[in-house]
Amino acid sequence: MTTPKIREVSRQPIIAVTAISLLVATLTLHRLDAADVCGANEAIEGVFVQQMVEHGHYLFPLENGQTPMYKPPLFHWTAAALARTAGTERVSPFYLRLPSALYAIGAAAAVTTLAASMLGPEVAILSGLILASSYQFISQARIGRVDMTLAFYETVVLFIFLWWMRRREAALSTGDPLAKTASDWIQYLLAIALGLAVLAKGPVGAVLPLFAIAVYLLLVRSFRVGAALLSPGPVLLALGIGVSWYLACFLGRQMGFLNRQIGTENLGRFFGTLGTMKFSYYLKPILLNSAPFSLLVPVAVVYAIYTLFRGARSSDQGATQPSGERGETTPDAIVLFAIYWVITIAFFWIAAYKRRAYLLPLWPAAAIMLGWFLVAMSRTSVIGSFSRFIPQAAAAVALAVIVFNFVYLPRHEIRQCGDDSMRRAAEQILRVVGTDDPLYFYGRNIELAPLIFYLHRDLPVIEGKLGDAPPGYVLVPAEKWLSLKQDALDLEPVLKTGSGATPLLLLHRGKAYAQFLSARRTPMSSRLIDCGFLPAPSTVLAEVL
Repeated sequence: MTTPKIREVSRQPIIAVTAISLLVATLTLHRLDAADVCGANEAIEGVFVQQMVEHGHYLFPLENGQTPMYKPPLFHWTAAALARTAGTERVSPFYLRLPSALYAIGAAAAVTTLAASMLGPEVAILSGLILASSYQFISQARIGRVDMTLAFYETVVLFIFLWWMRRREAALSTGDPLAKTASDWIQYLLAIALGLAVLAKGPVGAVLPLFAIAVYLLLVRSFRVGAALLSPGPVLLALGIGVSWYLACFLGRQMGFLNRQIGTENLGRFFGTLGTMKFSYYLKPILLNSAPFSLLVPVAVVYAIYTLFRGARSSDQGATQPSGERGETTPDAIVLFAIYWVITIAFFWIAAYKRRAYLLPLWPAAAIMLGWFLVAMSRTSVIGSFSRFIPQAAAAVALAVIVFNFVYLPRHEIRQCGDDSMRRAAEQILRVVGTDDPLYFYGRNIELAPLIFYLHRDLPVIEGKLGDAPPGYVLVPAEKWLSLKQDALDLEPVLKTGSGATPLLLLHRGKAYAQFLSARRTPMSSRLIDCGFLPAPSTVLAEVL
């Protein structure tokens, strides 16, 4: 009679992981390409992915033939691999955003798996629902940027460390050689995860998790376990993977990439050469980026630290049922996540340059902490007999928010883009400009990445006098044409296009627009124009411009 029960229990984590993963997949993949690529930051990443997929520049892609990558290329390599696997030769918004969605699904699966194995199925399901209801987590999973890649690998580093620590403690306490061998293999997986975290967004991907792990080991006085982390093989593997692309830049004499990555993006952002934000910048994002649950995360962190010092640390294996009573113990995973949360917040709060997306890697750990906290509160008498309904109420709220995000996010993304899309402008330009025709841009202070993304070609910027532009087509801001045309009398406007925020004129030497139309005339249309029944090309152009 016991066998069916054992099988039923063993299926619970699998069912929970599958259900949460499918839920997050639905939220992230639903109408993923409904909105055009409008934001400059997303478009820039898209241009780098295009350079890889469409031009084969996998190591050192340049934006518009000049600007090196802002971040290490793991996200871009993932997008390129997905596009190649699908057999597509052109990068679309869907394939640009797909890596973020898949990494989010992977993070959700990891959260549910760890919570189920260390904290119990109730905490696992609630943690998964909280993560799926996080507005910041789901919205960032629908954007083609590197932040979700970093969030996934930082999460994996923490989870593998907990897995390794349990195996290592078992090997040290029992002397079982099989347990030691298993822990050694897991340690190599940890090294791989650390190296990939660096390739996701730079050294910060490894520094923050390792700092949290070090503080945790000092706090719980697991010095013997901590010393085992310094095994030469895994350390060298982590370093080899982490510095591999940077070393390729050095050996390939691509110093512009190293200067951009280390000098500008890492040191520059931390010390403020790229700008500074006020000290209170993160107060609102911490509390409101995924309301209502984001309001409770700091409370869960404080509660975890409080119970740690009030009671004692417990092995996660014995912490599947948090009691919430006096003398309770804090699971190892919760202690580590609370430390990681505090260290990450402190690091980015001290940094001069701040972004809301920097808080994204906290959400997987925060979801588990909050799930554990709510289950613990349900076993107290703080609010009377209603305490036992806290997990059910939290799950109901999470489901309501999930439904809202499912409906709201695609519409919000489309509305946010509004009239700023360059997709139609690129389509109109490409109907006039041939594949081999030179195309340039004249002007400054305009973000070209969204247009370049949809043109699928570089758009070199020219300076000096407009009249000295090389042969071919030139795009100029429409608002500046009146002041420019006196110096460019041999350049003729052939098309007015662009987004609502950035109207552009396409210029060409000679009667390009008339030639373009005449090439598409039929004998009947020519006769109708000559007889006055259809307007001449010059008339059409005047009305358009």
